[in-house]
Amino acid sequence: MLDSITTSPISPPTEGSGRRVALLTLGCARNEVDSEELAARLAGDGWSITTDGEDADVVLVNTCGFVEKAKRDSIETLLAASSTGAKVVAAGCMAERYGKELAESLPEADAVLGFDDYPSIAATLDKVLQGEKFTSHTPRDRRELLPLTPVARQASGASVPGHATLLNDSATPAHLRGVLRHRLDSSPVASLKLASGCDRRCSFCAIPAFRGAFVSRTPDELLAEAEWLAGTGVRELVLVSENSTSYGKDLGDPRALEKLLPQLAAIAGIVRVRVSYLQPAETRPGLVETIATTPGIAAYFDLSFQHSSEAVLRRMRRFGSTDRFLELLASARAFAPQLGARSNFIVGFPGETAADVKELERFLTEARLDAVGVFDYSDEDGTEAAGMDRKVGARTIKGRYEKLLSLSEELCAQRAEERLGSTVDVLVDTIGDGVEGRAEHQAPEVDGSTTLVTGDDGVDLGALHPGDLVRARVVGTNGVDLVAVPVEMLSAAANGR
Repeated sequence: MLDSITTSPISPPTEGSGRRVALLTLGCARNEVDSEELAARLAGDGWSITTDGEDADVVLVNTCGFVEKAKRDSIETLLAASSTGAKVVAAGCMAERYGKELAESLPEADAVLGFDDYPSIAATLDKVLQGEKFTSHTPRDRRELLPLTPVARQASGASVPGHATLLNDSATPAHLRGVLRHRLDSSPVASLKLASGCDRRCSFCAIPAFRGAFVSRTPDELLAEAEWLAGTGVRELVLVSENSTSYGKDLGDPRALEKLLPQLAAIAGIVRVRVSYLQPAETRPGLVETIATTPGIAAYFDLSFQHSSEAVLRRMRRFGSTDRFLELLASARAFAPQLGARSNFIVGFPGETAADVKELERFLTEARLDAVGVFDYSDEDGTEAAGMDRKVGARTIKGRYEKLLSLSEELCAQRAEERLGSTVDVLVDTIGDGVEGRAEHQAPEVDGSTTLVTGDDGVDLGALHPGDLVRARVVGTNGVDLVAVPVEMLSAAANGR
């Protein structure tokens, strides 16, 4: 049962002392990076690491606490883990967000750990295995752990998941500190965490309260980790954070991301760098041009629009409008007409009217997005929106959600059909019953994929390996997915030859 809900691919256990921990990761790519930090800490103390929940001494679940469905998935995973007879430990966002409350309502968990417990995770799991009981933390607003002024945050010393190195000494060059990360799969794609936390105050979002204020990782740390990932066979880097467009503001350089991207793309072995989680209000013209025109950087814009009605956006404590968002997309397409663009939207937000929904429909129709996520609004603990008036009824929300979802699927399928006959650069992900990969406009997990098939000319499918980058001609579509014939090898993965 656990295998069906494990989000990380199964990998064999590492060598260890016989203590075996299964790391199950739920939620976003940022959580996946945090899990690989936890795995490194545990492996360094002699634990055998696996992502298979069977036959483990301890099952460590890195939970998600973003929305109600994610919280339910986390609870179900913890309950399923308890049925194996292993010790069960909850970590991650849900554990940090609810602490004692989660521990009291879920006695099946032997421990509920917060982010401050990560540095001592190996010793903690040893104690759990020995039957010791733990009193979980009382949650607090983690924004209070960092200075209010962004540029003062680098020296704060607060525990921030995904930011640690083997030697936490800022005086030592990053490439000499060692990377505190243990890969949990052999995929040619890996996430690289730019930063953690968020300084925005979106009225629907609780993430800043339990993830903390925004803090960047330094460029030298990121370059060192990127080189390490390339050495493990990674070919595509996906840059993740809560808000990538804020990167560098606490380093005193608002153009830090524009400068970093070409350096990442120049790392030997890396053929594609993808930026995710862009905030439209902070997406500067220089960053648009860098993403759209730099060789090795995917011309891909993951823009967090959330809605397009100006009235709804104001109640969300966000900025923009249909026309401003269309202008932003047009400015990017002026550099790269075939770029990829995706976004997420919330329907049924308090105060949303039928006219607001029509405005969102207008935006979706004109935006020509490659992938769209639609979420039905629900109150989140501790958010401003939970206390707002003019709530939209559940039946109305359901109807709007289904309508917008259907429209989005139709529009994204049409966008995929526009690519028929064009060429796309495909990174091969898996070789199995067929050859699957992703074009430049397709991010891992969320944006569809490209199936490579044999054609009259071009590359032999049997010679392909995960990590190969090939140019392919699009010959078919299935919703957002493409079917393409590889016509040229652009870059062969070193470990495939």
